[in-house]
Amino acid sequence: MTLGLRGAMRRRDFITLMSGATLAWPLAARAQQQTIPVIGFLSSASLETLAHRISAIRLGLQEIGYVDGKNVVFEFRTASSDYDKFSAMAADLVRRKVTVIAAFGPPAALAAKAATATIPIVFIVGSDPVGLGLVASLNRPGGNLTGINFFSGELVAKRLELLHEMVPGAARIAVLVNPAHARAAENTLRDTETAARAMGLQIQVLKASTSGEINAAFATFVRERPDAVFVSLDPFFSSRRVQIVNLASYHRVPATYGNRDIVEAGGLMSYGASLTDANRQMGVYAGRILRGAKPADLPVVQATKFELVINNTTARMFGLTVPPSLLAIADEVIE
Repeated sequence: MTLGLRGAMRRRDFITLMSGATLAWPLAARAQQQTIPVIGFLSSASLETLAHRISAIRLGLQEIGYVDGKNVVFEFRTASSDYDKFSAMAADLVRRKVTVIAAFGPPAALAAKAATATIPIVFIVGSDPVGLGLVASLNRPGGNLTGINFFSGELVAKRLELLHEMVPGAARIAVLVNPAHARAAENTLRDTETAARAMGLQIQVLKASTSGEINAAFATFVRERPDAVFVSLDPFFSSRRVQIVNLASYHRVPATYGNRDIVEAGGLMSYGASLTDANRQMGVYAGRILRGAKPADLPVVQATKFELVINNTTARMFGLTVPPSLLAIADEVIE
């Protein structure tokens, strides 16, 4: 009886112990998950458009020792080119207490800055971050923001020069900007007009912030017939790259773009900072902040790697022969 009673007690204690452990394991797992840092991504582009950029960010994070799904997790908020959504999405990331916010483009970065003064923010922008009001200075950002600047405005003159070399007879250039991103549009137009004046070119301004407005802008080509198109670097235009490429092909108007995404989709040519390298650097900065670095102490990284990409198949479709001088300096020629 005594042995039987002791055995029953041991079995009962064992069952109680196992029951407690069964309850404790999920709690421990949840506690462990809560300690894993979260990077909240804020962008106007779709996840499909962001895919290759996220891959580059992962590479940067891995340089610092962070692996997505292992010791860091991602939380995505995409506005689908509707900039009015940014404020609510940024506020949602703040409520969820993400560890770092990664903001793509000025509207996303400005919304994140307005939403929090404490959560670190790493941005990637083509416009001057000081002029945008994101940081106090490039060397000492101050506050809770730092990031990557890839010089879209400073490259306007070079892009026009390369376009004119590709289409030497071009005299009238249509410039497509997104008025929803007002400050960047103003900067692009100012820089384009200055460069065009120096080259003796005429500028026609086209504005589009919706798919329908892109169609309307290209429809004016039937009347205006510009010799070429200068498409400003804007997340919205990248997200509508197939539409823009098809319209340029339909109207048989050569166009230049600010990043290789659109050229890979069939656009004629692009010149700009390597977004792959810029996004890798964004991942590095996010990783350094996760390690304890403060954004105020991390200087804004300015892009140093630029690339000229030419789609020779598209050039032939337009009846253009790519000059040997451009072929010699192109980083990639798509056949």
